Amino acid sequence: MNNNEIKEIGIQCLKDEAKAILDMESRIDDDFAGAVNLIHECKGKCIVTGVGKSGHIATKIAATFASTGTPSFFLNPLDAYHGDLGMVSKGDVVIAISYSGYTDELLRVLPSLINRNIPIIGISSNPQSLLARYSKYHLNIKVEREADPLNLAPTSSTTATMAMGDALACALVRIRNFSENDFAMYHPGGSLGKRLLSKVKDYMVKSDLPIVSKSTKISDAIIEISKTKQGIAVAIEDGKIAGVVTDGDIRRAMQTQQSKFFSLTVGEIMSKNPKQINENEKLSTAGEMMRKHNIHTLVVTDDDNKFAGLIDAFSAIL
Repeated sequence: MNNNEIKEIGIQCLKDEAKAILDMESRIDDDFAGAVNLIHECKGKCIVTGVGKSGHIATKIAATFASTGTPSFFLNPLDAYHGDLGMVSKGDVVIAISYSGYTDELLRVLPSLINRNIPIIGISSNPQSLLARYSKYHLNIKVEREADPLNLAPTSSTTATMAMGDALACALVRIRNFSENDFAMYHPGGSLGKRLLSKVKDYMVKSDLPIVSKSTKISDAIIEISKTKQGIAVAIEDGKIAGVVTDGDIRRAMQTQQSKFFSLTVGEIMSKNPKQINENEKLSTAGEMMRKHNIHTLVVTDDDNKFAGLIDAFSAIL
């Protein structure tokens, strides 16, 4: 088999799976809306269950729900049948996944849930299946064919199931008015969490700061600027921030005032009224300021408006 034939197989697989997802558009119906409202209004948890490949998809759906504001976890039907049903309590909702709708290990658990008035959302390819009959709402994820050449391995069907789970999650995000800040609360270790939850003081340079006065000679200012990677020194007069001098200011002065360059002082070339931010502001605010003003470093002040440090674009994850 040559490379072109191999690539064609891959392309066809993607086309088949894409078609499987697009075919489900017409199945976003009243049952889908009912399922979303049921999950949104439930007072407990959303428990997702399935066997085999459906179980793997159920795990992913539960994880997506949990990270977007819907308390959720995966429950293995085999474990549930042998005691783990105790994890399910009044007020919970169960999403049960079986492509055929007749998976025995899954179906054996459902009567116990129904007896306890736990509502079930079924996801299968057969609206007439036992799973569909047990379900308060049923979501149809039938596909025309699997993407593998033998039309046997769960490929298009698992893709469709995962997409349906994502569709539920997306609707819940909107109906809950779930925000970036909410998302960050559930992802404190990620870059988004860092950007939205961290404060400037957590990432600013606050030791061995490059401080000069307006009367400092350029040659001495260069030494101060070299202390940090920010390429800037802050001019302090009478305890207040008078301005900043950057390596860019020095290069421009060298080009335009060569004859007297080494006699120049910071006060003659510095930028007055530099952009500043309080150390207790969010890191995301610092990033927005730097983007807006097209600068890579901000002067940080404390609550008394005194120089406290420097924050650069790299630290703000820009």
